[in-house]
Amino acid sequence: MRDLWDSFVQFFTSLRVTVVLLALSIILIFAATLDQVNLGIWAVQEKYFRTFFVFWNVKGFPVPVFPGGYFIGGLLLINLVASHVYHFRFAWKKSGILLTHAGLILLLVGELLTGLWQEEYQLRLDQGQTRNYSESFRSNELAVIDATDPDWDQVVAIPEERLQDRGEPVQHERLPFRIAVRAYYPNAAVQSREELGNPSAPPPANRDIGARLAIIPLPITYKPNERNLPAAVIELLGPSNVSLGTWVVSTMIVQPQTFDYAGRTWRLAMRFERAYKPYSLTLLKFSHDRYIGTEIPKNFASKVRLHSEDGSTDREVLIYMNNPLRYDGLTFYQAGFDNNDTTTVLQVVKNPSWILPYLACIMMGLGLVIQFGLHLFAFVAKRRHAA
Repeated sequence: MRDLWDSFVQFFTSLRVTVVLLALSIILIFAATLDQVNLGIWAVQEKYFRTFFVFWNVKGFPVPVFPGGYFIGGLLLINLVASHVYHFRFAWKKSGILLTHAGLILLLVGELLTGLWQEEYQLRLDQGQTRNYSESFRSNELAVIDATDPDWDQVVAIPEERLQDRGEPVQHERLPFRIAVRAYYPNAAVQSREELGNPSAPPPANRDIGARLAIIPLPITYKPNERNLPAAVIELLGPSNVSLGTWVVSTMIVQPQTFDYAGRTWRLAMRFERAYKPYSLTLLKFSHDRYIGTEIPKNFASKVRLHSEDGSTDREVLIYMNNPLRYDGLTFYQAGFDNNDTTTVLQVVKNPSWILPYLACIMMGLGLVIQFGLHLFAFVAKRRHAA
């Protein structure tokens, strides 16, 4: 047993393992860089770095072909910590190395936490518009809204992943019916059958606008400036599995579809996933400055009013490039604009571990300065002694 433990320790503290892992990380980064042309940056992060293995589809089956970022980074972290525990002993002449390695460990941990905890949304505001929620750029949801009360809506949001499964019908305690997914399209266009010149084709659904539409499947896009627009055909089932009809839902259908059931008014909408907050932002003014005589952007700035529901916060904030708004654990960046400079696009980021990379870089920089300084002083002292 002792020999087995010694072999285990020797393997994970070996410098050869460090070199091999670094070489594998270089290959992984090179392959991800090449594949980014096809997948885009977000898909590449999920496929290559935020996974234990990189999978390729071989005849429809995912096959692991290379270690992923979590696997390589995890082994590097274990290798670095184990080497310090078993081989390094604290001494002032090695304090710089120890501090540099501690910063590297913190950097690896920070990247892991960022991959697990970071959330990114977008907040689009027209001039004068107020919103208390932001929307995801890549995730979607099916919203079932009880709109009976004129003063407030009760919303049941079903994640897109649940629609993709197409398993058992969705049952929720607040809904008097179940939702069965009859078809799901991760990216599709919806268009009037009459515009397509085929009005006699059978419709995908029999209720509301779905009876007049056709669904056109599209290939999934991975480009950073494009988004997938999912669509689905859903059937509502009452008691004893009695069908209440089928609907087409899509993020391209802007207005929710309304129907009455069980004495209440309901709305259906496929929309981008929302994150509601107990405060709101109002766009007071958006500025798009250009260099004189050109169309080259010089500055984007959004003047907004931040107002919390409890009244504790009510102030005006100017958000512009390199000057985000930080509030309630979120960071609001100026990301873009639309509609002839009347709509601002704010990127909303939640990253509890955002400060760790900064601390890690400070520790590594300070550690290198200390280590080189110690060697420099020792060299100067040795030259003086020789002289």
